Amino acid sequence: MEITEMTLEDLEAMKDTLYSDFDNFWSYNVLKQELENENTTYLVAKENNEVVGFAGLSICFDEATLNNIVVKKSCRGRGIGGELLESLIEMCADLNAKSFTLEVNVNNTPAINLYEKFGFKNLGIRKKYYNNATDAIIMTKYDL
Repeated sequence: MEITEMTLEDLEAMKDTLYSDFDNFWSYNVLKQELENENTTYLVAKENNEVVGFAGLSICFDEATLNNIVVKKSCRGRGIGGELLESLIEMCADLNAKSFTLEVNVNNTPAINLYEKFGFKNLGIRKKYYNNATDAIIMTKYDL
């Protein structure tokens, strides 16, 4: 597997399958805006030149925020999310970030387990964060 910075060409290649093969939370237009934002960086994981996952973060001063980690539905459970997360953590260290924070759905046990494995700590809850219905756990990693 190869992990590289996401390009507009990568996004175009995913355009037709973004909703069906990944998740419907991140639209093409939102991702295009994210790629054009100088404060965000997105990575892609590729196998045989096909995008099987992507992840992004935002940096504000010395704080990083995870925007997303999305793995193609047919490729989940193979460690791709962990490799993307590890690459983002390394990027945070290279950028001298002091913290890396994220929100995760309280019902997303696989993601919570992944974040805990990489040293993220539960800092609290955002009530009704997702669709004004489901709570989110706020998690942060300080030892970058």
